[in-house]
Amino acid sequence: MAPRIGAEEEFHVLDAGRRRLVPRAGELLDRLDRPGFTSELQQSAVESNSRVHGTLDGLYADLAATRRRLDAAAAGLGLGVAAAGTVPLARVRSRNVTADPRYRRMADDYRLVADEQLICSAQIHVDVPDRDTGVRAMCLVSPWLPPLLALSASSPFWLGADTGYASWRTMLWQRWPTAGPAGCHADAAEYDAALAELIRSGVISDPGMVYHDVRPSAHQRTLELRICDACPRVETVVLVAGLFRALVRDACERLTGRDGPAHDHRHDRRDWLRAATWRAARSGLEGHLVDPVARCPAPAPVVLTGMLGGLRPALEASGDWETVHGLLEDALLEGSAARRLRRAARAGGLSAGTDLLVAETRGERPARQAVIRPLRPAGPGGAAPSDPHTGRPAARSLSA
Repeated sequence: MAPRIGAEEEFHVLDAGRRRLVPRAGELLDRLDRPGFTSELQQSAVESNSRVHGTLDGLYADLAATRRRLDAAAAGLGLGVAAAGTVPLARVRSRNVTADPRYRRMADDYRLVADEQLICSAQIHVDVPDRDTGVRAMCLVSPWLPPLLALSASSPFWLGADTGYASWRTMLWQRWPTAGPAGCHADAAEYDAALAELIRSGVISDPGMVYHDVRPSAHQRTLELRICDACPRVETVVLVAGLFRALVRDACERLTGRDGPAHDHRHDRRDWLRAATWRAARSGLEGHLVDPVARCPAPAPVVLTGMLGGLRPALEASGDWETVHGLLEDALLEGSAARRLRRAARAGGLSAGTDLLVAETRGERPARQAVIRPLRPAGPGGAAPSDPHTGRPAARSLSA
């Protein structure tokens, strides 16, 4: 049985005429049936929470329906919604924080970091057998999270300027004191003790402020992926969800029955994990990533097709192989959302780029694009995909 999955998506709220970020999330939430939707730190963002699903098809249908509801509610207010790490046109203002005591305290404590939290992410939850296994699995999946960030990269613009990054949201996000790689822990008790130390330090006030790239849920028996930008295309969220479920499943199976050390200390290298994250934020799909096995630069398609090949047994076990294989092929062909956004902005300015984000969020696609289609067999007997640069099979061990 496949581990169940769910997603949380954050959306920017825009003035439809001026294409600018506006602090009107409260009005939009008032138009929605509140279960499944909630506010965020900034009044210019809303969050949706999917139901729990066993299949990627179910997750896709749920997320697509949610986006249609958001778009319809926003249109009635002269607003638009955009799923992206950042939007091109915004203005930083203090005190546009949601009227919630926790959020007000965060604004007071973190000042400009909180004021500039005009960013949105996509978060994926995957079931784990128990909290100890989930905590230990974080160490094994962490080297493979920067490629997932590259797939999601959708935030090249910040306050009207091109940053040169595919995911500027990552650069803004990493200023929070607990953002970044999760590190390795022997079990849940060790992880919880480390978390309690952070809270006692006064730097953060509660467990919800642990912003690691992956973390165990405080309320559910899941691992939560937090490294990704919000994604204009729902297909990208589903692709990331499929790959993350496979990573978690593979890690949990490798840990089952393992004796001896709780983790391989080679994985507990936050310096290179942070460097790999920076590389993914800078390049997206259009440049090099840090290969998690060799720890050397390699073109993004090489890293991702190798990752896909290594995860094939876990993907097949969950019934996700054809969908994920096809979606990854499409993603590498189309390029990142950051690339599409830059292309639209070059042709028609930042307003045109914003229009593209809003259109893709509501589900509009070029006529030729398929949606969640199974890929034709990869080769005789369904062989693993080949490295596009060498022609050799891309399957390999995920041991980094």
